[in-house]
Amino acid sequence: MELFDSYVLFLLVLIPFAGAMALAFFPTSNHRAIRAFATSVGFLTLALAVYTVANYDYGAGGFQMEHGYLWLTEPLRVSFGWGVDGISATMVLLTGIVAATGTLISWNIEHRPRDFFLLFLAMVSGVFGVFVTTDLFFLLFFYELAVVPMYLLIGVWGSSTDFGTFIRTKEYGALKLVVYLVGGSVLVWVGIIAIYITAANAGQPTFSLTTLNTVRFTRTFQVVFFPITALGFGVLAGLWPFHTWSPDGHVAAPTAVSMIHAGVLMKLGAYGIIRVALSILPEGAEAWMPVLIGLGTVNVVYGAISAMGQRDLKYVVGYSSVSHMGYVLMGIATLDQMGVTGAVLQMFSHGVMTALFFAVVGAVYDRAHIRDMTVLEGLAKRMGVTAAFFVVVGLTSLGLPGLSGFVAEFLVFVGVFRTYLPLAILAVIGAAITAVYIMRLLAKVFFGPLDTRWEHLGDASGREIAASSILVLTIAFVGIYPTPLINIINSGVTTLLSRIPGI
Repeated sequence: MELFDSYVLFLLVLIPFAGAMALAFFPTSNHRAIRAFATSVGFLTLALAVYTVANYDYGAGGFQMEHGYLWLTEPLRVSFGWGVDGISATMVLLTGIVAATGTLISWNIEHRPRDFFLLFLAMVSGVFGVFVTTDLFFLLFFYELAVVPMYLLIGVWGSSTDFGTFIRTKEYGALKLVVYLVGGSVLVWVGIIAIYITAANAGQPTFSLTTLNTVRFTRTFQVVFFPITALGFGVLAGLWPFHTWSPDGHVAAPTAVSMIHAGVLMKLGAYGIIRVALSILPEGAEAWMPVLIGLGTVNVVYGAISAMGQRDLKYVVGYSSVSHMGYVLMGIATLDQMGVTGAVLQMFSHGVMTALFFAVVGAVYDRAHIRDMTVLEGLAKRMGVTAAFFVVVGLTSLGLPGLSGFVAEFLVFVGVFRTYLPLAILAVIGAAITAVYIMRLLAKVFFGPLDTRWEHLGDASGREIAASSILVLTIAFVGIYPTPLINIINSGVTTLLSRIPGI
């Protein structure tokens, strides 16, 4: 079993990538076999992710299940190594849940399903790689592997939005997403190269994250390069004002890609801020966190107000994601034990919640072929199960006690109230605005009088119900009994904050 524990994280990266390569040899006409194989790979990775979290010893803390090999020798010293701490183990579980349910949701893909699942599994492999690698070089390698397939997944299998004078094509959404994220990656590259060269000059020529955490960079270096690195990752986290790619990308993407995009990919940005910028450059973090929490507050309020003004259901969820990622950024910027723990838990909660949001919106769009809130009305009378799922995820978004969103946001609020009281008040106002647009959406789209145009609609399919049920059970479990996950997250946050001066 010790041997298996040493390689389980490697399998998390290898299995979806090998599955993607295997799909290239499937006959293009055998759609059922392609879907079944991709779904099997998705649920196998979910099983490995659950095993990883279940066997993580939060009492011991630190990186566990570590192993690896030296990939490039002197002078670069790049190692293909892996390991998880409490923060990355939580993100591994999130990725497993969203990836598995995403494959189930994607059974309705009729256009070139083999190519779709090939790219989807390759993207999932890259996401797992970011969360399990302990080498800075490979972190960026997997980061790019997770982002690049998005262009084709949106550009080929996505959908365009047309509200008369307001038109957003899927090609526009795909290109805008890639341009923004590649621009952010350039900044990340600059930060990583600067960190490596400075560490090499200090006698530590390595990309190892654990080794770099022991290098004492000068305060001037940290203050200069923290914002460069944090901004590069922040673009993917939807940091205002570099967030505009996100709603357009969400809207254009097919359902499963929206799920993984909002549910997991945006978390790569926040994870990069934690794992690289904050962990390696703690004095720079201490100097720049007031700016980050200010921008995060804008995310919360601006995203909520923007969501309230949308007509397209996907745009509502897209701007809602911008708002909820603001809570993540605010929690990180507190440098407070409860605040940062809440930020990581919010990453997990929002990932599951927004995956369910897009799954439900996708079910509505597949049947009505429209997402316009001004047209959709009274759908609960024909789509009762879908409406029930939407009620659960809506109440999670507005922070109802007993669901995961309440626990995560409460911890963030406590951390912000303890450190930046005026901004905490604005964050609470943002939560109130969220309640307004969610309740209005539910009342209009699902519980108003049934429009005769929608009398023919059918309810969610068995696979959609199964995928949504997994997400709902996760939301409810974390909301009712969050202690196991909080203990795991705390073990990673404690080690992280111990590097911050004065903490």
